[in-house]
Amino acid sequence: MADRVQLEQKLLEFMRSKGLKQTQQRQVLFDCFVTSEGHLAIEDLLARAQPELPGIGYATVYRTLKLFTEAGIAHERRFQDGFSRYEPAEQGEHHDHLICKLCGHIFEFEDDVVERRQAEVAAAHGMKVVAHRHDIYGECIQPTECTWWQAQAQAQAQAR
Repeated sequence: MADRVQLEQKLLEFMRSKGLKQTQQRQVLFDCFVTSEGHLAIEDLLARAQPELPGIGYATVYRTLKLFTEAGIAHERRFQDGFSRYEPAEQGEHHDHLICKLCGHIFEFEDDVVERRQAEVAAAHGMKVVAHRHDIYGECIQPTECTWWQAQAQAQAQAR
């Protein structure tokens, strides 16, 4: 997880530079955002914030996530389904994504072999990698044995 204090300082500095004030809604959305796991859609953040901000709307969450992205504290990701998802920006951190086309779960991974091979391919073409986005799409081989599906089913059963 990103360093909450650094992200908050970066956001506050950005807002000051734009003449924006910190509001209760922005603070609650920030708190919900940085304490979340995974990749949040606007609807996910809205649902997390509504217990504290019952009147908050979709447009406010959308504008706030756009502010977080412009401030450099969030990354917007768009996968094949076309929906935007957001994750906290971590200084110097890099990971790739493995996305299940059946359940939609996004697994983050880091692999030194993949990173080295990308650099080798770039070098073979007379280039050096300065940035990349690596999203791999797949399907759970046996969905009934998928640990993510099992965890979701268990959480739903406990919620009842």
